[in-house]
Amino acid sequence: MSQVLTTYETPVLPEWVDYNGHLRDAFYLLVFSYATDALMAHIGLDSQNRDASGHSLFTLECHLNFLHEVKEGARVEVRTQLLGHDRKRLHIHHALYLPGSGQALALSEQMLLHVSLDGPRSVPFEGEVLARVEAL
Repeated sequence: MSQVLTTYETPVLPEWVDYNGHLRDAFYLLVFSYATDALMAHIGLDSQNRDASGHSLFTLECHLNFLHEVKEGARVEVRTQLLGHDRKRLHIHHALYLPGSGQALALSEQMLLHVSLDGPRSVPFEGEVLARVEAL
């Protein structure tokens, strides 16, 4: 297992809340998606690198677990961990928490594929991106 990174923090916005006063299920995935974007930047796949290399990550698989309700206005953070990787894939785990809390509110496990956008087709990680993935 790798280090745990806090990849995203946000308040739960009013437009994300359903008729029960809880974070709507689709917006859990939005929050986790922003955390994936932050992980991409952390390993060097930010917008500047994507423009220069033509490489990005695609989500192949995503599992969500809703553990506890999250209410409007709550401040939440995503903690992300790399579970494993190979030449082209990242297997990641996101967990949603209230800052400072030890109790996960929701979980997401995802499989991401490194791609060349000119195909698109899968390509191996290389250079600085590979070094940063391996450092996790």
